[in-house]
Amino acid sequence: MASRARAAKSTDRSSFKGITHPDKIFWPDEGYTKLDLAKFYESVFPKLRPYVQGHLLTLERCPDGMAGECFYQKEMPKGMPPGTPTKAIRHKTGITHYVVGGSLETQLALVNFGCIALHEMATTGASPRQPEWICFDLDPQSGEFRDAAQAALRVKEALDGLRLTCFAKTSGSRGMHVFVPIRRGPDADDVLAFARKFCERLAAAYPRELTAEHSIEARGERVYLDPFRNAFGQTVVTPFSVRRRPKASVSTPLQWSEIAPRLDPTKFNIGNFSKRLQQSDPWADFFRARQSITAAVKSLGKL
Repeated sequence: MASRARAAKSTDRSSFKGITHPDKIFWPDEGYTKLDLAKFYESVFPKLRPYVQGHLLTLERCPDGMAGECFYQKEMPKGMPPGTPTKAIRHKTGITHYVVGGSLETQLALVNFGCIALHEMATTGASPRQPEWICFDLDPQSGEFRDAAQAALRVKEALDGLRLTCFAKTSGSRGMHVFVPIRRGPDADDVLAFARKFCERLAAAYPRELTAEHSIEARGERVYLDPFRNAFGQTVVTPFSVRRRPKASVSTPLQWSEIAPRLDPTKFNIGNFSKRLQQSDPWADFFRARQSITAAVKSLGKL
């Protein structure tokens, strides 16, 4: 229970009146509660807000934390605060009313519904088919984070070659995410096409380490370069998102100099993240680094 005591700073519970069953244990081994999760999101929300402002969210609801089952929900649940912003998106199966992120009230309400992680589209309600970033999801089939770290450095090297600025973060689990902030304009289908070709070319260059094989059986122990987070309607966990994983790990923005095989992603968790927030933000220039991908698309096509 000592870990719990090191979670977020003590806060007057009156700030969290909307949180029902605040003492419910979400992480039994660490003793972290639903209230601890709410306090964490309140503490990081100034950093989190720019990445969720106006973005469409998919809910992963885990009402019993680590102890129970989880389920995904795209339609805004009944009981959200009055006036919660939503966006209606038509899919083949009908219309879905997505929750739109951007306010602390919305975020705390999601916690109350058992949402530990925060999943978002790269697009906003204002421009639902025009992504604000490209995401490369690096999934080590070995289960070893060190392989994902090495793959992230390969991705950066290749993106540098295309003169694209990129940013890395832990996924909060065993993998890594590399984001490329882009100027709004290209359609989601075009961004996905670029991401797929990039992953295929990079995997071909390092066939023993990387793979773009969609078939799990064909991947072996290599790192899967997943471009499909960029498909319309797909989501990725946000920076500063907590994961339903041991130690309540956090998807943490990194300096490129921090990325090494020895890095332990679980060292970034809700019990100690306040120390991380006191350091300079590795993604401080993320939105100022928005860039066109037109030249990169042409260059990739010539390779």
